[in-house]
Amino acid sequence: MQIQVNTDHNIEGREALANHVSGTVKSALSRFSDHITRVAIHLSDATGHKSIKDDKHCVIEARLEGRQPIAATHHAETLHQAVHGAADKLARSIESTLGRLHDHKTHSPDHALTEPTLPNA
Repeated sequence: MQIQVNTDHNIEGREALANHVSGTVKSALSRFSDHITRVAIHLSDATGHKSIKDDKHCVIEARLEGRQPIAATHHAETLHQAVHGAADKLARSIESTLGRLHDHKTHSPDHALTEPTLPNA
């Protein structure tokens, strides 16, 4: 799984931050690593040096083999919180997508849904 971290001009300590963010996202998505080819992480700070509630923004996009990319976004007070929030959202979304794919493959279209029968009272 290839991970790329992009930051805007308001983010300081880019290399150390990129290493930390990459490790955090890799850990959060590790159980899906067989299905993910590339992850792009975009970090931004809307207000620069000013501290305003939820001004840090993280967008994470994962490219799954043979599927459209899946993205998640999170706003928070710190970049750390924004990354964790986006990574958690993305993991849930990937889990849902892969679960639907697995369910679709394991269910035969031949089986019709039937109403359960209730015993006579």
